[in-house]
Amino acid sequence: MSVGPDLHQRYVQACQNLGQPENPFVAHVLQEADKNDKIGWTKGITLKIAGNNHLEPVQRVTDDHLQVLTSVLHNTVFVTGLDLRWNVLTDAGAKHVATFLQENSTLRYLNLMFNDIGTSGAELIARALHKNETLVYLRMTGNKIGNEGGMFFASMLQINSTLEKLDLGDSDVGTQCLIAIATALTQNKSVKAINLNRPLLYSQEEETTVHIALMLRNNSSLVELHLRKHEMKNFGVERLCEALYENSSLRYLDLSCNKITCDGVKFLAELLKRNQTLEILDLNANRIEDDGAIYLHEALLLYNRSLRALSVVSNNISGKGLVAFSDAMKTNRELSYIYIWGNKFDEATCMAFSKLIQTGRLKPTCTDVEPYEADGRVHLAELSHGLQKHYYWTPRYGEETNKAANASLEIAAVSEH
Repeated sequence: MSVGPDLHQRYVQACQNLGQPENPFVAHVLQEADKNDKIGWTKGITLKIAGNNHLEPVQRVTDDHLQVLTSVLHNTVFVTGLDLRWNVLTDAGAKHVATFLQENSTLRYLNLMFNDIGTSGAELIARALHKNETLVYLRMTGNKIGNEGGMFFASMLQINSTLEKLDLGDSDVGTQCLIAIATALTQNKSVKAINLNRPLLYSQEEETTVHIALMLRNNSSLVELHLRKHEMKNFGVERLCEALYENSSLRYLDLSCNKITCDGVKFLAELLKRNQTLEILDLNANRIEDDGAIYLHEALLLYNRSLRALSVVSNNISGKGLVAFSDAMKTNRELSYIYIWGNKFDEATCMAFSKLIQTGRLKPTCTDVEPYEADGRVHLAELSHGLQKHYYWTPRYGEETNKAANASLEIAAVSEH
């Protein structure tokens, strides 16, 4: 077995050379990596230097700390992932990231979620990816790069042919950026998952949804698409459904937190009758009500056998619609995950879902409700399971080992790393 580099010792030396004080949290992570390095030499390791780590005392990483760290990792081939979420990196730190991406040939996963990187930092990172041929997954979530910063990533998607997963959620991108990204993805064949959650849109015309729908007609590689908080209404859903009749690759569609009513769900139900590709559908926080639930029930009961996970959390659905979902699950054996909390539970709903769980048809880890008895009646309590349980946070006890509690990780083909 060849001897790998001593990351901690190199870090101490680099701090001295650059005249920078050591970050104790970074030093600790590197020491732990040195202890476990024999496994990492063959499989590659991810250095988890998250600023919201609850298990260790954390001093958040600054731009200067990052400069030292990237100098240490410059020629370290077995570090394939770098998790720097929830730190205090700015555009100056993005410059170090960009230099590292241009010179490094092994990093596959980079998480910069919720730092303070702006437009100029986004430009540096996006331009670095014009030449980088190894990075597969990039998370820029929560960095306020704005529409201009997003445009640099749209341009990058026209050139880069390696990146498979890009997360630009909560980044204040706008209409121009969304249209540019949709246009780029019409030709890009490598991106398999993209998150475009919560853009800043000032029009009610749904132009961005129309362009995304046009992209879906021509794109045959995208597996996962997140369109949360797009102000999408029934018109936009109809455009998406029309496009998805011609799409045979998309498996995960996130339409949560929009303005979809039962009329929009009618288009989705018709799509599900013919589409045999979609496996995850997230309609969390819309307003489909009982009529929308009945439309979906009919499609799932009689026609669709591909959908595996459905979220209808907080959709103003009463007992009639919720019991219809439980009936569909009795016949449709493929639908394994269903999330219903935040609707109007009645006694029939509680009994129906309690029976599904007790008979083993619905596993407790595959739903967000748990039955209990009080005063001789069955009730449902909430469980913290969902499609994206750990999108923004990680549990205080460490990594979540039960992927079933976070259904998208268990089902979707596009891996976390």
